[in-house]
Amino acid sequence: MTGSSTRLRRICVGAVAALGLALLPAGASAGTVTTYTGQTKEKGSNLVSNYLIEVPSNWNKTLVLYSHGYSFGPPFGPPPPAPQAAEDAADPVTHGWLLTNGYAIAGSSYATTGWALQQAFQDQIAVLDVFDKRVGHHPSQTIAWGISLGGMITAGLVQQFPNRFAGALPMCGVVAGGPGVWNQGLDSEFAFLTLQAPGAFQLDGFSSLGDGYANYLAASTAFNLAQSTAVGQARIALSAALADVPGWFDPTSPQPTANDYTTQEKNQLAWDNNPDLFFGFVGRAELEARAGGNFSWNTGVDYRAQLAKSTDLAEVKALYKTAGLDLAKDLDTLNDAPRISAKPSAVDYVTKYIAYNGDLDMPVLTMHTTGDGLVEVTDEQAYASVVKSAGDSSLLRQVFVHRAGHCAFSPAEAITAFNTLVHRIDTGHWSGTDPKSMNSQANAMGSAYNIVFIPNPTPPPTDITAAAPASFLNFQPGQFLRPFDARNVGDEGDSGNRD
Repeated sequence: MTGSSTRLRRICVGAVAALGLALLPAGASAGTVTTYTGQTKEKGSNLVSNYLIEVPSNWNKTLVLYSHGYSFGPPFGPPPPAPQAAEDAADPVTHGWLLTNGYAIAGSSYATTGWALQQAFQDQIAVLDVFDKRVGHHPSQTIAWGISLGGMITAGLVQQFPNRFAGALPMCGVVAGGPGVWNQGLDSEFAFLTLQAPGAFQLDGFSSLGDGYANYLAASTAFNLAQSTAVGQARIALSAALADVPGWFDPTSPQPTANDYTTQEKNQLAWDNNPDLFFGFVGRAELEARAGGNFSWNTGVDYRAQLAKSTDLAEVKALYKTAGLDLAKDLDTLNDAPRISAKPSAVDYVTKYIAYNGDLDMPVLTMHTTGDGLVEVTDEQAYASVVKSAGDSSLLRQVFVHRAGHCAFSPAEAITAFNTLVHRIDTGHWSGTDPKSMNSQANAMGSAYNIVFIPNPTPPPTDITAAAPASFLNFQPGQFLRPFDARNVGDEGDSGNRD
């Protein structure tokens, strides 16, 4: 992944506009759809964002607010010369289904690209205010949903503005919160730099976006050179294990067998190449500029203890044995290496945008693919943990899809999850959240809905689709390795290792 003018959401679900309503069942129609567009201006700044609102003639008085994922490329980071286009759905098929079934939909571009949570929270609420004024009717209820960074924004919106929403569907969301996910990424890169490529690149303290990009290129080169030796492969696996990166990459391929460690490691390198290292360096540089310095730390971290909890432990042990490499010695080297400290004010910024407190005032249904190597499925364990600590587990349900890829859901799976949440809102109790029921509902929608969108790397950058039967399953994610949530505020020097 490069810094070209491309949205990361293409990795998530990458939609082909030409599909649109043409993939709806024969005879289905949204009727007349009234579209509202315009801009909102942020308080206290000159930043503006675009909004998009669509209301079908058969509106059922429910508004569905969509939060899109991370975007980069010109304009990258605040302040952009102009806001990008607004989005109100994750893909054209789900977009058509929502309108046909009477839902009004809306969304904002956000006023900036990058780690735009600060802008997104304000801009998305502004869309709700605009909806009332322009449509002339207040919705009977509003449901929040979003993918990737948009899933993170969705969970943040209902935490910060609970009176504005009836429920939420964060999909493939960064629901472990900002400090935790960035710390876990730091651990991964720190291990590789220390053990395999000392001095090859820097991990933090970037002077500019270009500095981050230069270090991204250096890191990418080092990782790919390491792949040529068994020792390098073992250390790539260790790096992946400290972030629980899965050994499964392609949504159209079966999951490697449990002991196919060679294939798993190759897939982890594929995640490094697209897009994990890009985020680890270019994305970090963008957020350091926002936060005013380094926001991640590994002071106090015991890497032997971290690896022991990783879902990739067996792979690391096997590849170290194949390479004739002493794992205990490498872990000692890591634990003895000089550590990285964070700037407290920068930690405060990333905690504000955002760490979760677990307080749910409404039903929340999260959904994640098990083979997500950008936002690992273990994020869901961190979110469930803080919700449990707040005593709100009864309001949370988490469902999982057995597929590789970041946000690689079919429209049928997304719609089934949405309907499950609506049923909970309407009836006051959860039902049909078991995989058998959800797969039955999704598969019944037919082949037009049971597809996944696959980014096509060859120009022109259009996407292709692949058949994807519904793949909900019973799944228990592993422990998130560097948890940090609202319970940790003030502990930015701590390792954050909590059960």
